[in-house]
Amino acid sequence: MHKEKFNIGICGMGTVGGGTFTLLQSNQVEITRRLGKTLCVSHVASRRENPLFDTDGIRFSKDVFAVADDPEVDILVEVLGGMEPALPLIMRAIENGKHVVTANKALIAVHGNEIFAAAKRKGVTVAYESAVAGGIPIIKALREGLAANSIHWLAGIINGTGNFILTEMAQKGRSFNDVLAEAQALGYAEADPTFDVEGIDAAHKLTILAANAFGIALQFDKVYTEGISKITIDDVNYAEELGYRIKHLGITRMTDKGIEIRVHPTMISDQRLIANVNGVMNAVVVKGDSVGSTLYYGAGAGAKATASSVVADIIDIVRSSGDESRGNPGNVPSLAFDSLRTDIPILNIEDIHCEFYIRLSVYDKIGVMAQISQILTDHGINIEALIQKEPDSTIVGDVFVPIVILTGTVEERQMNKAIAAIESLEQVVEKITRIRIEQFDGEDN
Repeated sequence: MHKEKFNIGICGMGTVGGGTFTLLQSNQVEITRRLGKTLCVSHVASRRENPLFDTDGIRFSKDVFAVADDPEVDILVEVLGGMEPALPLIMRAIENGKHVVTANKALIAVHGNEIFAAAKRKGVTVAYESAVAGGIPIIKALREGLAANSIHWLAGIINGTGNFILTEMAQKGRSFNDVLAEAQALGYAEADPTFDVEGIDAAHKLTILAANAFGIALQFDKVYTEGISKITIDDVNYAEELGYRIKHLGITRMTDKGIEIRVHPTMISDQRLIANVNGVMNAVVVKGDSVGSTLYYGAGAGAKATASSVVADIIDIVRSSGDESRGNPGNVPSLAFDSLRTDIPILNIEDIHCEFYIRLSVYDKIGVMAQISQILTDHGINIEALIQKEPDSTIVGDVFVPIVILTGTVEERQMNKAIAAIESLEQVVEKITRIRIEQFDGEDN
């Protein structure tokens, strides 16, 4: 069926919904030139009317399901966030034969498999570029631009709040709690910042990236997740002294044993491009077998950036819908691959191999370093670098000395055993801080 106009229904008129509405209105001429068709916002739904947006002549509802049931709406945009009512809303829209565009990373990461299966049965598209890294077209890059490649690994700064905090700590010597309070005041972090600083938001996004990179089902429950709340100024300063930066990364890698999917603080060389991505910006490095390393950088959140991806998804859907005279290329599979692999396990964090930074505080007594070195040797761990500060000679009584060690590559399981053995020494006075180190061999500098 040849259509000249496609009606858009927007559910949620907050930051992203409002940005999408504004972009569709302000760039209508340019979009029509690209498509040869008209996109028209015909129905919006919001819990409250927003005077910032002129919805005159557009159907307005407080019930989002009215949009899913509106026979005039061709494409439903879901920007509500969360699971309820987003999940039943999307499923109803699909059942009613509507295409869906969503910015809801948590929903896709947790329920995407069932959503995509329902969409396939009904012959509609569910697009979600805006769910990961805001305005950066990383999903399109993985699904289309890099489709000829076998992806080796990808690593991303995919939460702007965490990156802002670590950047301020590194550049201004501020504490984690101090910067977090500012991030909340600026609106970068929620009143409850758990999703951002403990890595849950990044884990949702990494789940989606891993599925598109390797052609596997979405498996959020298998992502290893660790936050940045325990990173101190000491760690940031030691990293700089050793030529590293600390970033909160999402990393997924194909190995001979399975796929790594993990979010955690990571030390990377300050010469790497991704180490120099600061503030609230996002970046993803992808290593493919043919193209090598490519870097995708930009705004990971915000009304305009995220709306850019939402509208791009709408345009893609319209281009692929029903106009045979234009040579419909067909829809790209929801997770990039026509058939998903089920034979590859997701590795437990203890099965990964990497280098480590460990920081410990010990009593300043003869022989302590020798004991620590022996424990590491007994567990097959090489010391690659060592920082041992001189004790403060003005202190009377017990003196504590900080020690920082960089190790060679080792299985995390062995590292855990070595750390437990070192912590059992009576000269070690507090829990050891451990940060994984990634070299990202093959990344372009």
